[in-house]
Amino acid sequence: MAHGHPHGHHGHDHHGHHHGHHHHGHPHVHGAGNRAGLTIALAITTGIMVLEIAGGLLTNSLALLSDAGHMFSDAGALALSLLAMRLAARPVSLERSYGFRRFEILAALLNGATLFIMAGFILWEAVERFREPAEVAGGMMTFIAFIGLAANAASAWYLMRKGDVKSNLNVRSAYLHVIGDALGSVGAIAAGLVISLTSWYWFDPLVSVLVTLLIVRSAWGVTRSAVHILMEGTPETIDAGKVRETLLGIDGVLDLHDLHIWTITSGLDALSCHLLVRDEQDEQSVLKEALNRIENRFHIRHATIQIEKSGFRHAKLECH
Repeated sequence: MAHGHPHGHHGHDHHGHHHGHHHHGHPHVHGAGNRAGLTIALAITTGIMVLEIAGGLLTNSLALLSDAGHMFSDAGALALSLLAMRLAARPVSLERSYGFRRFEILAALLNGATLFIMAGFILWEAVERFREPAEVAGGMMTFIAFIGLAANAASAWYLMRKGDVKSNLNVRSAYLHVIGDALGSVGAIAAGLVISLTSWYWFDPLVSVLVTLLIVRSAWGVTRSAVHILMEGTPETIDAGKVRETLLGIDGVLDLHDLHIWTITSGLDALSCHLLVRDEQDEQSVLKEALNRIENRFHIRHATIQIEKSGFRHAKLECH
């Protein structure tokens, strides 16, 4: 049981609980801009994906099809980000005290798994083509890949202009996806030009393998982060040792136990712990100081702290 213990009348300061569930991680200032940026990027990416699938089948180019696979992953990521933003705005209920905020993480896990499967298919096909290079229409392929590159540049520009690329995780990952897509298009352009000039048809599966490695890399990153969050791991940006030091450094705090720090969804971290304080210490002032330090130094605004004195001893929680 990680944090379902009785809190005691003074153990739970609502300072950590009033912080508008609705804007954390997606500040209102950027909310509409983030949504607009993501929507435009999604429309462009989906359009190019359809063009590249048609173009790949028409020109027989695996590099174009693998780039379309990359586009598909990004369209999926963008659509999930938009859906997660919409669901995160839903009101919380007694049954779902965090609302639908975790959906974003589940969606990321699903996205990562899909990418691995897609990468497997492309690599399988590439191996076949290295054995027997298929004829590819290089000129047409270059033209389609060029349109893809222009569209990716437009998506990236829109996200930069409309969205909050620096601090919103959703928008930032969408931006990185779009940049990765642009690299895939550059690869397809290179393959098209090489094939047009030299008829080295093996260059097409070679580029498709390189693009697939890009897909695998992003799939690994997304899946690793999602699994870490679902396993209630300590957020990657927070050093639990430093949190411990900071809390033990508060005047009057003798000991600290059952410290848990976890992520609810990107941009929303939570913490719970028990502090043993000196008997003569005012627990409210310790609580206030602890919450201030956690918020100011580690940006955790969702904290539940139980204060204990020498007369109070309870069994260590089972998860230890």
